[in-house]
Amino acid sequence: SYHFSEQKVLVLVLLLMGTMVFLAAVFAFIKARTTLDPVSPERASRLITAGIFRWSRNPIYLAMLLWLMAWAIWLGNYLALVFAGTFIWYMTQFQIRTEEDALERKFGEDYQRYRERTRRWI
Repeated sequence: SYHFSEQKVLVLVLLLMGTMVFLAAVFAFIKARTTLDPVSPERASRLITAGIFRWSRNPIYLAMLLWLMAWAIWLGNYLALVFAGTFIWYMTQFQIRTEEDALERKFGEDYQRYRERTRRWI
């Protein structure tokens, strides 16, 4: 276990950043009137590329990662940071790639161009 003087501040900053990214993504889905259900990406009615989606193709997963990092730092345990790395690997392999395939089938060249200009995580 480790502790440092600005630990609580860093935890709060990461929590706030994660929450802001999450809310920006949710509001983008609501504004576009499309599904945010990650289990059924083929139900998406619109491809969102504006707002927070200009910076990350997966801002909700990015928000979750920021929350996991805040949790690891709060615990003061380096091993918990490994969990955050495992989260990135798992989500990319078993969720994001499936979503990308579904969105490419649905939106074709528009999605391909979006993938070329916008990073998967950040």
